[in-house]
Amino acid sequence: MLKAKSLVLASCLSALCITGLGAAELKVGYVDTQRIFRDAPAAQKAAKKLESEFSRRDQELQRMAKQLQGLQEALEKNSVTMAESERRNREKEFGDLSREFQRRQREFREDLNLRQNEENAAVIEKANRAIKQIAESDKYDLILQDVVWVSPRLDITERVIKALSDGK
Repeated sequence: MLKAKSLVLASCLSALCITGLGAAELKVGYVDTQRIFRDAPAAQKAAKKLESEFSRRDQELQRMAKQLQGLQEALEKNSVTMAESERRNREKEFGDLSREFQRRQREFREDLNLRQNEENAAVIEKANRAIKQIAESDKYDLILQDVVWVSPRLDITERVIKALSDGK
């Protein structure tokens, strides 16, 4: 994957040089996508929104986990002194609750991932609009994301975050 990105970048740079745009004239910028997700107000707002949206379900799962742990400890501690029928009933209760917990936990993760992807897509869409505006206004030829290394002088991430802050 990295090799393919390097080849694409090399091809783009070669094409620019062939078309007469010399390397000295090439204006390149870089945006740190992870920093945008961490620092941009839109991303922070989305994270708080998700936290409030999913906090009740998360608390319910934590309560169920504690209940399961309590049942397991009680079973381990008292199973030798319980009547066979009571032990089987407790084991069935534990198994049923365990399956319900796993089902709810799986649904929670799926729903959370779906919502995170939706919110991240909205943040990226806003960031891409801001990047495009900066590129057009400052006449950038190329703006890169997700590179192995970049000189700090090419990094325009702070400008993108500021643009996202101003655009709220």
